[in-house]
Amino acid sequence: MSTNPTGQKQPTTRKKYKNEAETKPAAKSADEKNRTSRKKEEKPPRRRIFPIWLRLIVITILCVLALIVGLIVGYGVLGDGDPLDVLKLETWEHIWNIATKTD
Repeated sequence: MSTNPTGQKQPTTRKKYKNEAETKPAAKSADEKNRTSRKKEEKPPRRRIFPIWLRLIVITILCVLALIVGLIVGYGVLGDGDPLDVLKLETWEHIWNIATKTD
């Protein structure tokens, strides 16, 4: 057996490793497992202050707001148009007609 940098002995071949793994005793006894499972069961359920369903709604609203702000900036600054025109239906009808090449 060789030693690793921390000084622990380790097997040098696969056969030695397999034999060593088969002969090791179980790490925890049944009593220890029962104690740890009881500790887990005794914990009160966690109550979230900000529920998951509310998080999803807030994230959706933030995404929509980011989209609107991006459209306003893109149309107003990059497109040299009136920034609030992007919120009008006529603007989108005009863009749709240009995209589909209809009059």
